[in-house]
Amino acid sequence: MLAEARWPEPGDGGPDPVPGFVHSVFAPLVVAVAERCLARRYGRRPAPAGNRTAVVLVSASGDRASAEHVRATVAAGGRVGPLFFFQSVPNSVAGHVAARWGLDGPVVCLSPTGDPRADGIAEAELLRYDGDADEALLVLVEQAPDGTPGEAVAVLLGGGTPQ
Repeated sequence: MLAEARWPEPGDGGPDPVPGFVHSVFAPLVVAVAERCLARRYGRRPAPAGNRTAVVLVSASGDRASAEHVRATVAAGGRVGPLFFFQSVPNSVAGHVAARWGLDGPVVCLSPTGDPRADGIAEAELLRYDGDADEALLVLVEQAPDGTPGEAVAVLLGGGTPQ
């Protein structure tokens, strides 16, 4: 493990809004914990060139608040705003993090079938073992059912020989 971060940590309020993402705290939560983890490893953006760092986003429920908003809007016969089509795919926020930090490995999103951390680590190790990445930013995120940010963990894995 090269770096780790959590949300929340002591002193945290809500995560900062992220341009291009609306209504939900899912994307801001992912960005906040990923930024914190990457800053602990690299300092400031961008990461060094040629870093071959993958992003592996793991969430069993995904962006609940956006999904519920879209469902309610459609059920009421309303028009869904175009940003919801963009942010409804978790890869969009994972790609946002990769672009901001200059991470040049693959982006993968998982809905775990078992233990989320174990599933994410297995995917990260597979990417390293196959030669697709040297490091992997693993982000585990779940929104709280009441619409509050919930909790997230980001771990930067790498170094040594893939298992």
